[in-house]
Amino acid sequence: MSLSYRSSEVPAVLIEPTHRRIRLKVGENTIADTTGAIVIYENGGHPVYYLPKSDFSPGVLSPKGKGEASQLLGERYVFGVAGVGEAAAWSFDGTAVGKAELADFVTVEWSAVRWFEEDEEIFRHPRNVYKRIDTIASSRLVEVFVDEQLVARSNRAVFLFETGHIPRYYFPAEDIVAGRLAASELKTYCPYKGTASYFHFELDGQRHDNIVWYYPEPLDESIKVAGLISFYNEKVDEIRVSIEDAS
Repeated sequence: MSLSYRSSEVPAVLIEPTHRRIRLKVGENTIADTTGAIVIYENGGHPVYYLPKSDFSPGVLSPKGKGEASQLLGERYVFGVAGVGEAAAWSFDGTAVGKAELADFVTVEWSAVRWFEEDEEIFRHPRNVYKRIDTIASSRLVEVFVDEQLVARSNRAVFLFETGHIPRYYFPAEDIVAGRLAASELKTYCPYKGTASYFHFELDGQRHDNIVWYYPEPLDESIKVAGLISFYNEKVDEIRVSIEDAS
C-alpha cells in the first residue's frame, strides 16, 4: 500500500510498506513478528510502524472500544496488550483517506514494548527513510563565542548535516581556548546518531549547563564524530564559520 495525500483542509499523510522485519517484545517474550508492516508519516512527524493484526501472537490484543478519532486516518479503535496494559495499542479505519485496509493494522505505544528492525533493537522512534545525516570533514575555521568571549577555535571540525536541522560542528576538545568542560550526568538518545553524553561549560566562574555534547560510540552513519565535542548553537552567543586559517 502506498499513499500520499494532501489537501487544503487535511494535513499531509504518507502511508508506505516497509520491507524490514519488525518484531515487538515484552521483556524477552515476542508478541508480534511481521514482514508485512506499514509505516505512516503524519504532518511530517516521526514515522510510526503499524503491524498486521494477524501477526500478533494469539490472545495478545484485546479490543477495548473507540478512542479519539484522527482527522487524517479516521476512527480510532483501541486494544489492550497482554502483559502491558489497557489501551496500549490502536488502529484506524482509514475512512479519512479512503483506505479501509488500515483497519487491519495496529500500532503499540512505543514505550510499552521493545521494538526491533530485523535483529537490531531500535530506540525512541523509527528512523525516517527520507531523512539522512552527512558527516563531512572541513578545514573551515569554526569559532565559538560564550559570554562574548572566544572559547573555541578549530579548523579540524567535522560538519554534521541532518535533514531539516541546522548544521552542527564537532571538533576535538583540545581546540577549546578558554573556559573548561565539567562533567554532566545528562544523556540523550538519537535514532540516527546514538547516545549523547553532555558537559557543562565553566567560564569565569559561571557555569552553562549542558551546552556541549559528544557521542562516545555513535551509530555507523555518524562514526566520524566519535569523541568530538559540539557546542549547542542555540545556547551560545555565536558559532562563526569562515574560510580562514586557525593559526
